[in-house]
Amino acid sequence: MRILPTVIVSLLLTACGPQEGARFALPEITRLPPGQVSYVPPGEALRNGYPATPAPRIARYPEGLAIMTRQVSQAEYAACVQAGGCKAPDPAQRGAVAPGLPAVGISWTDASAYAAWLSARAGQRLRLPSYAEWVYAAGEAYREDALPALPDGADPAQRWLAEYEQQSRRGAQGDDTVRTFGAYGRNRAGLMDMAGSVWDWTDDCHARHVLDALREGAPANGADAQESRNCGIRVAAGRHIAYLPDFIRDPKGGACSVGVPPANLGLRLVLDPS
Repeated sequence: MRILPTVIVSLLLTACGPQEGARFALPEITRLPPGQVSYVPPGEALRNGYPATPAPRIARYPEGLAIMTRQVSQAEYAACVQAGGCKAPDPAQRGAVAPGLPAVGISWTDASAYAAWLSARAGQRLRLPSYAEWVYAAGEAYREDALPALPDGADPAQRWLAEYEQQSRRGAQGDDTVRTFGAYGRNRAGLMDMAGSVWDWTDDCHARHVLDALREGAPANGADAQESRNCGIRVAAGRHIAYLPDFIRDPKGGACSVGVPPANLGLRLVLDPS
């Protein structure tokens, strides 16, 4: 995927609510050009009852994508709490109000509430990105480490060993410290910290993909024969993909549903076209 130079825009909007007539600026938005991205669909895949690797999918964005250049800051999330639009964070994060640090200790439910509050205040729809949108935005800063496909009839133990090695690599990745915006660099599109220490919530649910292509009624083209979704478990994207219950704020407490937990949980939002 090749991302051309982007246009950075700051949106100055009229505030609603108690301070009617005041004006405020949304966090900086980066507009990505039209393009497409290949990605492995999130969740687990099974073939004949054993773990498998699904075929990559293509997501196309003919009108590009508008996404926050950085994650939502502590000060911005605190403003939502003060206005009554968001639930107060856990005690460990309750005094976190720095404008130059990303908000962490954020559950998927918290992130969705913040998106709804900011959308109402801005008069435009801001939302959590899909996983495919996040991968498109991350560009070269993100490399999916999908497990290789095994031939039919292969020893399932080979797959389990590969999964163990993958989780070991993930567990040894990088610095977990919450640092100021930009400390983990920018990708070619200009987005900050896409592979930093804070994972972004996406709007995707955990899914199970059944790939038994010979099953009665399965598509002839080999596409997923069946997909079931569990939307109590949501997808977080960062250095690697993660799956967590939608109410979890601290992933370090053993709450990760599958695999190695993320270091910290935060958010950045997509701006839908007006």
